[in-house]
Amino acid sequence: MSKKDLGLLILILVVGAVVAIINPRFLLPINLANTSNLIGLFGILAIGQAFVIITGGIELSVGSVVALLGVLFVDFIATRGMAWPVALPLILLLGGIIGLAHGWLITRLKLQPFVVTLCGLLIYRGVARFYTADGTAGFAFGQNFPELEFLTAGRSYGVPNSFIALIVIAIVMWVVLHRSVFGRYLYAIGKNEEAAQYSGIRTGRVVMAAYVICGVLTALSAIYFAMYTRSISPASHGQFYELYAIAAAVLGGFSLRGGEGSLIGVILGTVLLQELQNLVNLLGIPSSLNFAVMGGVILIGVLVDQQWGVFRERRLMLEATRKGAAGAAAE
Repeated sequence: MSKKDLGLLILILVVGAVVAIINPRFLLPINLANTSNLIGLFGILAIGQAFVIITGGIELSVGSVVALLGVLFVDFIATRGMAWPVALPLILLLGGIIGLAHGWLITRLKLQPFVVTLCGLLIYRGVARFYTADGTAGFAFGQNFPELEFLTAGRSYGVPNSFIALIVIAIVMWVVLHRSVFGRYLYAIGKNEEAAQYSGIRTGRVVMAAYVICGVLTALSAIYFAMYTRSISPASHGQFYELYAIAAAVLGGFSLRGGEGSLIGVILGTVLLQELQNLVNLLGIPSSLNFAVMGGVILIGVLVDQQWGVFRERRLMLEATRKGAAGAAAE
């Protein structure tokens, strides 16, 4: 665990202790379980976003993808009678295709990630609204899928299965990011894509793979959100979820310039965001301030990241100067 991660963990514990003192309901099992469930839902989304951010990119369409794929998943199993073990991998495949399309446009046609994903945000939301005729997709009265509901919205020994899924995914993605050659390539591209290319890394393929991973994890998150809400209005479902994902990644130490960050930090960033959301609810703060809190958190995270970078560069320069002076004195 890095110093950034440790500092974030301490901040989470301090905020949690303050909220618990002000409102003891924070520590009630039902509240902790609900918060853990939301951490699981948004954490999966944030991990996917982190893989894109580390390359120096951005994925602004995840909220719209959650809406579109959630609508399709519900329609497939609730209206068209498709078996959920078939519908689930199909939705994951569609998420991967969306990520592949974004990666191709960015790496092959040299479009800016901001432009590509912003267009995706508009396109997928519009398609979802057209697909439902601006209506609502949901399950019929009495319609249920016990195994699927247990896996997505159920609990094991009191722990939400969505949170368990997040932990499993985080472990796998931690190995991919921090213990694999592919992960080292991602960091190298984020630091300096041109240098990585000259060193023999096929940067285009690596970046495309990052967007595919983001697309698949977003699709999985869309399934969890669909089963959590059980009713999807494409006009609002998943709206601004990209901000939650970006904020969690930034708080977790992922620089928007690319090349920095850790998976543990992303999880801790998600925990802090949901803790703050819980604080807003428990303290009776108007829900209309939710996005103000989110914007403030992102701004503070970026400022801290920027100032930390400046401090680290100054410290390295100072150390280099001292070593040079010591070497000159020895001669």
